[in-house]
Amino acid sequence: MLEAKFPLPAPKESSRMICLQVMPSFVLAGLGMVTAGILLDQVQHWTVFQEISEVFILVPALVGLKGNLEMTLASRLSTAVSANTILHTDTQRKMLTSTANTGQLEEPQRQWRTLCCNLALIQVQATVVGFLAAVAAVSLGGLTRGRVDVVHAAILCASSVTAAFLAALSLGLVTVAVIIGSRRVGVNPDNVATPIAASLGDVITLSLLAALSRFFLCYRDTWYLPVVVCAFFLLLAPLWVLVARRSPPIAEVLKSGWQPVILAMSLSSVGGLILDKTLSNPNFEGMAVFTPVINGVGGNLVAIQASRMSTYLHYWSIPGALPFKITTDCPGPFATFFSSDLNSKSARVLAMLVVPGHLLFLYVIHLAQAGHAAMTVAFVVCYLSAALLQVVILLHAANLMVRWLWRRGLDPDNFSIPYLTALGDLLGTAFLALSFRLIHQISS
Repeated sequence: MLEAKFPLPAPKESSRMICLQVMPSFVLAGLGMVTAGILLDQVQHWTVFQEISEVFILVPALVGLKGNLEMTLASRLSTAVSANTILHTDTQRKMLTSTANTGQLEEPQRQWRTLCCNLALIQVQATVVGFLAAVAAVSLGGLTRGRVDVVHAAILCASSVTAAFLAALSLGLVTVAVIIGSRRVGVNPDNVATPIAASLGDVITLSLLAALSRFFLCYRDTWYLPVVVCAFFLLLAPLWVLVARRSPPIAEVLKSGWQPVILAMSLSSVGGLILDKTLSNPNFEGMAVFTPVINGVGGNLVAIQASRMSTYLHYWSIPGALPFKITTDCPGPFATFFSSDLNSKSARVLAMLVVPGHLLFLYVIHLAQAGHAAMTVAFVVCYLSAALLQVVILLHAANLMVRWLWRRGLDPDNFSIPYLTALGDLLGTAFLALSFRLIHQISS
């Protein structure tokens, strides 16, 4: 029988250890989202956002790509360095749908190929999803306005594809460095990789989208420029496909991993439509600065939980069968947060971080004098209630979804996080809009 090179640290983790490892990266990620919120609050007044309001629809979809791509990459590689599942037979090897369980990052001769194939995978996914997000934004904008401007559509496509490509490349490299570095210093990468991947994700993606759309709008008379740029990045996609196919597990993800990414993008686009409509309403003034924060915090926390659960399942079982320690594949909310197993413990810790974390981020926003919403007691209570409800729903959804995917032989590393982070964007934007409406009703 083969032996694991090192034991999985997660089963021995206490609540205190989980909190201490998650807290620094969680705060860092939150501050990054506060910066993104302040940035969105500023750029929403730019000419390009006023003239091409469909850019607002693109914001959640493109910013959500970190959940579709970089967080999925972080979860997949975290499992790769943590889970070292014992493979007894060729049948078990064939049942595994990801590189996650083989400890490939511990073997230097295979490390380079694994990392390159993973990075190539997210490049082709970023290119395709960036294009589809632009098409969705143009379509939704056309439905609500009754017309489609061809020049604006070309600017949206070029800005979306270019921003998605550049953001995926930079964040992918950062994610790889964090995964390898955290393992070498003895920190569980499941606890730190996804928040750090998100800490720069919102700011980088939003900055690229705003700058690129502004650039293309300035050169709108050169009508072929956005078309050529968009075509260039789309034509690079087959090259990334060839590189990704060098790894059989990544090639499998390349075939089967599109559904969650595209559906997640669609959910985020609906959230973007809500954002587009609310920011044009004076009753929702100031909502822009809080949107990346509430969406990002919810997405980060549920991504940590999903990544930890995936590693746990890879360690104790094989896809298609739940471990003996998990007695049901459809637990209730009480079991999600108050049972004695490790996943329930981490869910409690992550839920308890919501209120103090958001209070810190609200204080930073107040110090920066960003936004236009007064930090009254009523606003803080409504905001914290919305944020806590969002995270509780997401953590329970993660508990259900990860088990459901595992029972059907699907790797949660590749499927769960896109759905969950997109759901977080939709819930966060909707709950925040409801909070602003409630505050408006109270003040009236």
